[in-house]
Amino acid sequence: MSEQTNISLHWADIYADKIVREKGPKDVYTCASGITPSGTVHIGNFREIISVELIVRALRAKGHKVRFIYSWDDYDVFRKVPKNMPKGDVLATFLRKPITMVPDTTGNYDNYALANEKAVEQLLPVVGINPEYIYQAQRYRSSVYAQGMRTALEHRNEIKEILDRYRTEPLEQDWFPISVFSRFTDKDNTTVLGWDGQWSITYRDDDTQQIETIDLRETGAAKLPWRVDWPMRWAYENVDFEPAGKDHHSEGGSFDTSKHVVEVFGAKAPVSFQYDFISIKGRGGKISSSSGEVISLEDVLEVYTPEVTRFLFVGTRPNTEFAISFDLDVLKIYEDYDTCERIYFGLQTVSEKRAAKDKRIYELSQVGDVPSMESYQIPFRHLCNMLQIHGGNVDAVLGVLSGVHPDQVERLRQRCQCAWNWITKFAPEEFRWVLSAPDSELVVLDDAMRTAIVDLADSVQKMDIEDEKALAEEIYAVAARCSVEPTELFKTTYLILIGKERGPKLAGFIKACGKEKVLPIFNRYR
Repeated sequence: MSEQTNISLHWADIYADKIVREKGPKDVYTCASGITPSGTVHIGNFREIISVELIVRALRAKGHKVRFIYSWDDYDVFRKVPKNMPKGDVLATFLRKPITMVPDTTGNYDNYALANEKAVEQLLPVVGINPEYIYQAQRYRSSVYAQGMRTALEHRNEIKEILDRYRTEPLEQDWFPISVFSRFTDKDNTTVLGWDGQWSITYRDDDTQQIETIDLRETGAAKLPWRVDWPMRWAYENVDFEPAGKDHHSEGGSFDTSKHVVEVFGAKAPVSFQYDFISIKGRGGKISSSSGEVISLEDVLEVYTPEVTRFLFVGTRPNTEFAISFDLDVLKIYEDYDTCERIYFGLQTVSEKRAAKDKRIYELSQVGDVPSMESYQIPFRHLCNMLQIHGGNVDAVLGVLSGVHPDQVERLRQRCQCAWNWITKFAPEEFRWVLSAPDSELVVLDDAMRTAIVDLADSVQKMDIEDEKALAEEIYAVAARCSVEPTELFKTTYLILIGKERGPKLAGFIKACGKEKVLPIFNRYR
């Protein structure tokens, strides 16, 4: 199915139409995103990245050329040491300096900003996202924005008037729309004293009281403050679309001011929307890079395959808050994805409207082109049981599953790895178990229960245990023959097999384990 099908039904397609309608015909549409790499880039930041990428896909599906840029605001000030960073005492000595001057205390990269940037850049292709990266420290230090800074200075009063509209107290009369990193201390503890009307700025280092004049065309020490920098870059890059979080989109927030300030630079604000925050199931509040309280994309990809990770965002409107779950909701999320896939490939019949919606969600959830066939449709819960039966050996699980097509193997292998990660790191304790070892301690049984277990072993030996219904009926028949309560037989069988009083549905579990695994365990009780 081509990506042209039903493209008007998804929010990404609706916004793509809006961009074309509001910005008019263009040779290339520019869609932008960006973040300050002040700490680990978290899954909340990823929501912005993928929201833009989905609209980029929608525009391209309509036949438009698109430039997708991602700005690292790595010339921002290092304001706070995140809790999750090593050698916090060392990092603290670099506060108030540009993030790119802070060392990477892991020792892997040239600086702190680069370490956080590369952690994301290496993972985004895994989920099908490949933007053009722009490094703002590089831009400022090479004086690319010298003209932009001069334009801001020339319109200083106009910009001040715009910003003052949204402030409870006006900016001071001697305010300048520019800040300087001291060339004496590298910190931003400076005061701009004057501008010569052309390219020279005079500033004072407030720590050392030293005064210096710099030329904007020859030094990277100066930069614009955020509410001026953002609209300047909209104009410089000719941005047509860029979303922002609800903090920026709040009344009087940076988007409100920037849509006016951008006119100073001879441009119009891009089409935008507000995206809501993401929480982690079981944890409240906003995720924050600077605090270190984060779940990263890497963390999410431990539990969710790339396609299911995309599905979480594709199927949720950006202005809707939702939680990333690591609890039993994981089972439902995989089932929802599988249902969506079955609908796409015509394996499940639904209404025409539902089919159109789900087919588009499925297309946008794929990392690349839509696969030629559905994935191997094994329920996530059952897959978890299979992995536990085989001690996490993915190849062993693949070896016992029937009917796996070569085109399904890689996706199934990925899902197996995610399932095993979830079982071992996140699943509730009652969900985890290990098949009893041949030398494990025997469960103490009375004569009647021992007879029942031996009888059950004989039945398993003789039966075709692939007939799960017949096996379930035989378990009850064993209980009746041996005069034990069925519930007690179930409990005892689980204790013998996995050391717990409850477990997966017993007949299905014995079938999944196979005779070669359960009979040696049962036969120890003869």
